[in-house]
Amino acid sequence: MSKSKWNHSNIPDQKDKVIIITGATSGLGEEAAKVLAGKNATVVMAVRNIQKGERVAQEISKFFHNSKIDVRQLDLNSLNSIKSFAEEIIVSYVQLDILINNAGVMACPFSNTEDGFEIQMGVNHLGHFALTGYLMPLMKKTKGSRIVATSSIAHRQGNIDFDDINWEKRKYVTGKAYGDSKIANLYFAYELARKLKGSSNSPKITASHPGWTSTELQRHSLMFKKLNPLFSQKVEIGVLPTLRAAIDEDAQSGDYFGPSGFMEMKGHPVVVKSNELSKNEAHAKRLWNLSEEMTGVQY
Repeated sequence: MSKSKWNHSNIPDQKDKVIIITGATSGLGEEAAKVLAGKNATVVMAVRNIQKGERVAQEISKFFHNSKIDVRQLDLNSLNSIKSFAEEIIVSYVQLDILINNAGVMACPFSNTEDGFEIQMGVNHLGHFALTGYLMPLMKKTKGSRIVATSSIAHRQGNIDFDDINWEKRKYVTGKAYGDSKIANLYFAYELARKLKGSSNSPKITASHPGWTSTELQRHSLMFKKLNPLFSQKVEIGVLPTLRAAIDEDAQSGDYFGPSGFMEMKGHPVVVKSNELSKNEAHAKRLWNLSEEMTGVQY
């Protein structure tokens, strides 16, 4: 795969494509929505706050007057909301070409989702696990469909305690919980790629991370507020690994995209390697089974 500076110009026209982006009201999700709307895709903005989503959609429409944007409510904090969203999509659309699982929470104080999951694992992994499962039949009916899981450099700090996934027995360490959720995103992507291998009409599953990109996701972290001016890249560049994972025709199922620069913090997107623990198939299978049990969603 070429290591040239892949950018927006490498994205072909997306006319007649339907693309769902979770968490599309700020940061990477908002930027991805803007870029793909500009490439003539029908962009479904799956957002928790409808009013904010509508404002973002109107802003995008000022840049691209003929953009096709559908703002839908999705709260990854709630399995009921996820199921309702998926049911609406299946009724509204006959195809789903790309699902970008982008939404997330980071470094926040301890709390639980509506269903009792630790907030970061619940939103970042379990919510997207359930969403993807509900939408899989529609994606299997769509030729050449693709799923993108958004991970992070922080997956390197992840090491899931499967006996205490909701942090009920340990003192809560928010950075560690975030790392756990991000390695979970990779376990999910790699295990789903294995499960779909050799299956006809199955979507590709890729993963990405944005390097050190300044976004609203970091609002709870004093460290990021201090260091972003020195080390971060703009969201226009940080979104490129996500877009390449979603669009690049040469991408293979299981590929992981990130920035090409030093320690994968900045730069244009290339295929990168996640750490060894993320490739542990026994852990991936254990998380998969636990995720089905916790969400009630069977693939």
